[in-house]
Amino acid sequence: MSLSVYKRVVLKLSGEALAGTAGYGINHEVIQNIAEQIKEIKKYNVEIAIVVGGGNIWRGAPAGARGMDRATADYMGMLATVINALALQDALERLNVDTRVQSAIDMKQVAEPYIRRRAIRHLEKGRVVIFAGGTGNPYFSTDTAAALRAAEIEAEVILLAKGKVDAIYDMDPLINPQATKFTELDYIDVIKWDLGVMDSTAASLCRDNNITLVVFGLNQEGNIKRVIMGEKIGTIVRSDVGNE
Repeated sequence: MSLSVYKRVVLKLSGEALAGTAGYGINHEVIQNIAEQIKEIKKYNVEIAIVVGGGNIWRGAPAGARGMDRATADYMGMLATVINALALQDALERLNVDTRVQSAIDMKQVAEPYIRRRAIRHLEKGRVVIFAGGTGNPYFSTDTAAALRAAEIEAEVILLAKGKVDAIYDMDPLINPQATKFTELDYIDVIKWDLGVMDSTAASLCRDNNITLVVFGLNQEGNIKRVIMGEKIGTIVRSDVGNE
C-alpha cells in the first residue's frame, strides 16, 4: 500500500464547496462524496481534522457591510459552520467513520467544546475531528481558524479545498480566462500581491508556524486523496520558496 506524504492534516472546506453548483445550501451529493474520500484516506493512517466554512448559508462580513452589526453578522456565520459540521459528521458516520465535532462556541447538546488536548487525542485514536464555530471570535475568518487549529494540533499542512477554482491565479480565472496559474508560491507573495486565497491574518499565521498550504479544486473526484498522496495539483504555498 502506498504511503501518504502527510501524517496529520487540516482539510479546510469552504461553504461554497459544500454548496456544489447551486452556490447556496448543502448539496448532499457533494457532502457524500467528501465523506467517501475521507473514508478512503483513513486507510493510509492519516490523521484528519476538518475546518468548515459557512458561506453557503451565511456570510458574516458582507452582511456587516450592508449595515448589520459586524460582530452579530460574524456570530451568525459561526452558527452556519456548525450546521455544515453536523451535516458532514452525519455523512461520515453513515460510512462508519468515527467522528467528533468540536465547536469554538459552546453548544454542548450537539458538539463538544474545542479542547486542544482532547482534539489531539481523538486524532491519535483515528477519529476525524471537525472544527466548527470558527475561532469563536468575530472579525476572524474560518481561514484564520484553519491556520490557528493547524498550529495548535501541529498539523503539517492545510488542504484548502475550493469549489469554483482549482488553484491560485494572478487574477480571478472565472472573470479572466487569461489568468496565470501558480504552481508554487511563498506566503510573502500571497500577502504582498493580495491574491485573495486567504486573508492576511491566516497567511501570516501559517508563515510564522511553517505550515504548508495546498490550494486545490474539489470538483474533480479524488482530489483530496491525490493531494494527500503527494500528487502535485493546485498550488503549494510555503515559506522561503525562493531560497530552496
